[in-house]
Amino acid sequence: MSRLEVPPRAPEEWWRTFFTGLVVDFWRAAIPPEATAAEADFFARHLALTPGARVLDVPCGHGRLALELARRGYRLTGVDISEDFLADARRSAGDEGLAVEWHQSDMRDLPWREDFDGAFCGGSSFGYLGDAGDLDYVRAVARTLKPGARFSIDAVKAAEVIAPPHFRERYAMDVKDIRFEAENRYDKATGWMESRYTITRGEASEARLARHRIYTYREVAAMLQEAGFEGIRGLGSLSGEPFGPDSTRLIFVAVRSQL
Repeated sequence: MSRLEVPPRAPEEWWRTFFTGLVVDFWRAAIPPEATAAEADFFARHLALTPGARVLDVPCGHGRLALELARRGYRLTGVDISEDFLADARRSAGDEGLAVEWHQSDMRDLPWREDFDGAFCGGSSFGYLGDAGDLDYVRAVARTLKPGARFSIDAVKAAEVIAPPHFRERYAMDVKDIRFEAENRYDKATGWMESRYTITRGEASEARLARHRIYTYREVAAMLQEAGFEGIRGLGSLSGEPFGPDSTRLIFVAVRSQL
C-alpha cells in the first residue's frame, strides 16, 4: 500500500459525499448479524428502554441497528445524510414490514423537541465534525430527548483507545468479495486522525479520504455535560464494565438533565 498522497487531509465536510457506492456495500457486509444483535442488546439495556419506547438513531447508516431494535417492538427514527444509506434502509424496512421513520439530514439538524425516550450514536460515528460541530450535534440530540432519557455513543475513537499498541497505521480486511484497505495518520498536535480508505470489488475500486477528531475521555465527558447531560459513564465493552486502562472500546452513556 502506498503512502498517503497529496492531498493528505480530507475535506472538512468529507462525510457529505463519503457514504456512497462500494462504501455502502462494504458496511452492509462488514458487521455480522450477531454483532448487531449484541449492540442492540446493549442499547436496550443501558438506555433503559421500556416496551414501545421511541428511540433516535443518529446517524443511522443503512439502518442495521434501527431495524434490529424495531424488530423488538421499539419505535425507531433513523437520521442520516447519505441518500444511498437511507435508500438501503428503506428497502430493508419495507421488505420486513417494519415501521421505521427515516429522515435525511445533517446529524446536527434534528427538529424534534423532547420527543424521544432514548438516543444513540453507533458505528464509531462520533468525531466527524470537529470541536464546535460535535458539540452542536450533542446539543441537538439533548434537545430531542425527554428529561431523564439517556444517550449513548458507541466506539468513540478516543486518544486512550487508539494509543499504541492499539493504533494501526495500516490494515486490510476482506469481507465476502470486497477488499478494504486503510491507511491512518494521527496528528497529536491537532487531535485529528487522517485516513485513506480503498475499497475494491473485482475490477471496481474506490478511494476515500476521511478524518476523525480524536478526543480524550475527559473532553467527551465535558462536551456531554456542557450539552445538558448528567450521570455520565464510560464503559469499556458491550458487557458494561467501566472503561479502564486495558479497554479497547469506549462507550459513553449519559442522562438528559431534568432541568
